[in-house]
Amino acid sequence: MTVVLATVCKDGVILGSDSQITDKARGMTYPAEKLHPLGDKAAWGGSGARSVLTDVQRCFNENSAAILEAPDIGRALQGHVLPILRHHYDTFIADVPGEEGGGTPSAYVMAAGWRDGAPWIIEITPSGMIGHYADIGFHAIGSGAPLAQQAGSLLSHFHLTERSVDFGCAAVLRVLQALDLTSASVGKPFSLCRIDADGAHHLSEEEIEKVAEVVAKWEKAEQSVIAKLFD
Repeated sequence: MTVVLATVCKDGVILGSDSQITDKARGMTYPAEKLHPLGDKAAWGGSGARSVLTDVQRCFNENSAAILEAPDIGRALQGHVLPILRHHYDTFIADVPGEEGGGTPSAYVMAAGWRDGAPWIIEITPSGMIGHYADIGFHAIGSGAPLAQQAGSLLSHFHLTERSVDFGCAAVLRVLQALDLTSASVGKPFSLCRIDADGAHHLSEEEIEKVAEVVAKWEKAEQSVIAKLFD
């Protein structure tokens, strides 16, 4: 199961992901990085066929400046992803003897950034459609997306769009931790990227550990308040 999620904060955007890749055809899972830089002012993640996402990563690395400087970032992303999808659809062999149900060449791509004082979150679907989610404030892709959406809804009363990216990092990590508890195929290590007016910063393992300490204090504080309410 894969989950890549993004949430809007008052001063930036947070992207988060797990690191578990599921290979159904071989009955195995393995860790892999799912969050990638898109230049120095944005980031992206993907879900689906690894061959497609590898080509997308190479394309984005080579064309990040043109994408981020385009008048319409969604159309720019679409223009680069569509030829890759079409190539893989055209060359895919569906009926491989002995490997029935071995997957498809489809993939979802989600990118996020901060430009001109405003956030953007854009998804390119396997059919090439463009989805804009900055106005909604939260979006997730991958087979774990429904669970992530539910977890995000359970945190909606904290009004993430009115809080800082520091709080956003804690909220996203808390969602990922919840998915880790409820789904065997979502697991550590987790990745976080915070994007604001200064650019995109991919958190190190040590920085994510510090965020995890904040989450633990947050949960402890909630338990303390609940205990007092029902004393």
